[in-house]
Amino acid sequence: MRILIYGINYSPELTGIGKYSGEMAEWLASNGHDVSVFTAMPYYPEWEIHAEYKGKLWKKETKNGVKVYRCPLYIPKRNKNGKKVSSKKRILHETSFAINSSFRWLGAMFRKKYDLVICVSPPFHLSLPALIYSKLKGAKLVTHIQDLQIDAAMNLNMLSNGTALNTMFKLERFLLKKSNYVSTLTKGMRNKIEAKGVSPSKVIMLPNWVDLNTIRPLPKEQSLRKKFDIPLDDIVILYSGNMGEKQGLEIVIDAATALKNRKDIHFVMVGSGVGREKLEEMVNQQQLTNVKFYPLQPYEDLPALLAMADIHLVLQKKKASDLVMPSKLTGILAVGGCAVITALPKTSLYEVTEEHNMGILCEPESSEALLAAIEKAMDSDLSEIKKNAYNYAIKYLNKDAILSDFIEMVK
Repeated sequence: MRILIYGINYSPELTGIGKYSGEMAEWLASNGHDVSVFTAMPYYPEWEIHAEYKGKLWKKETKNGVKVYRCPLYIPKRNKNGKKVSSKKRILHETSFAINSSFRWLGAMFRKKYDLVICVSPPFHLSLPALIYSKLKGAKLVTHIQDLQIDAAMNLNMLSNGTALNTMFKLERFLLKKSNYVSTLTKGMRNKIEAKGVSPSKVIMLPNWVDLNTIRPLPKEQSLRKKFDIPLDDIVILYSGNMGEKQGLEIVIDAATALKNRKDIHFVMVGSGVGREKLEEMVNQQQLTNVKFYPLQPYEDLPALLAMADIHLVLQKKKASDLVMPSKLTGILAVGGCAVITALPKTSLYEVTEEHNMGILCEPESSEALLAAIEKAMDSDLSEIKKNAYNYAIKYLNKDAILSDFIEMVK
């Protein structure tokens, strides 16, 4: 098939939606499909255009068999005090991409038809030009929901204007109901999509996956402990990924403060995002020496990064429950790691973790609960949890199996 993937995030972004969109496109291309991508210049999670793309506006490149068409967009500057990007600036950011990428859609109208369009949300309104194209050209449209953006914005108080929210919810329902298929990550997210009026027959599962050939267990001796100057016998508590609004990472600094007298414990924070500067400021104020920050590591070093951890942290706020699925968890499971996971009962993340006994659950947004979970992990034999985590990845997260099933359902 000729397939077009449309989304604001794409490879070489190392975390979040861009990582999965890139892997999907390259897998489809390697399996004989003609794949194109309409996307933006890479900027996430740093909220800054990546160095090799700076100064460029429109760019066409071919990466691993995929034709990638990039367009410019407005990138809000992060506040120096670590505050989140405002809702107004985020809307402007997303709107700038939608407007600029419309020129790509206009050109596509006069070229050979794509058989399948996969529109990756958020932003939720990207499905509008994809829907117009699919109706005019007779292509199938799949809207893939990585994050229920409007629900999250409302629940996290990122947007409180009732009229604006109602308008966005109506547009979202229209776009989802008009799509040929709506795919998403978890049963909880599926239930919320169906509650918006989307026919259950249209909603299919496309969970985040992991490349088991690349992300695999390694001994500590082959980890990044030597690079980060951490003794093999010490305890490493690792958070790796986006440091943003949905994670609520302040409680990690609280836990590190409570354990600051334990010289054998290291909190390692890897990544970037709008909240990192605030976290670094908290560490400086508390004069903590047991917390270190590092940039995202190259993808090829991810197994070695994950192998250095005794305990992984997978954190999100209460109000983000079942609206997002932490993408970092797939890699942790694939290396047989033990994760402390903040999740509410009856959410998909809580239920799957409990059912398979593949992590230690604790209440979100509670410094006391996180500290207790970390201490429980340090005092427990984690071998069964780690074995269960790895077995779950083998059985349910195989990239080839997941993408093969997906393309069979939508072709």
